[in-house]
Amino acid sequence: QVQLQESGPGLVKPSQTLSLACTVSGGAITASASYYAWSWIRQPPGKGLEWMGVIAYDGVTYYSPSLKSRTSISRDNAKNTVYLQMNNLKPEDTAVYYCAAAKSTITLRAPGEYDDWGQGTQVTVSS
Repeated sequence: QVQLQESGPGLVKPSQTLSLACTVSGGAITASASYYAWSWIRQPPGKGLEWMGVIAYDGVTYYSPSLKSRTSISRDNAKNTVYLQMNNLKPEDTAVYYCAAAKSTITLRAPGEYDDWGQGTQVTVSS
C-alpha cells in the first residue's frame, strides 16, 4: 500500500493556473510491478467523483475529453511525485482534488478501480 499526499494552493482566482503535487511514498511511480496508473480525480461540492486524467507507470498520459484542453499531468521520478496543472480556472472547478493509484485497471478512468487515495486537497476558485 502506498501513501499519497496532495499539496497545492487552496484558493485560486478565475483564469489563473492551478498546480497540484501528489507525493508518493511506499512505492515507485515508475514500477509497474506495484502500481500501474496514477490519476487525478476531483469531487465538486454536492456532486460525484470526476476522473480528470492519468499517467501510467511508463509515463503515458490520458485525459478526460472535457478537460483535455486545460489539463496536464506530469511526474518527477526522482521526487516520486505526480503533478496536475490546470489552466484557465473557472468557479465550477471548485472541488476537492484527489490523487489515486491503481494496481490494475481496465478503463483507467473509473474511480472504483483505484486502490489507494490521498486525503484530498480543497481548491476554491474565487476572486
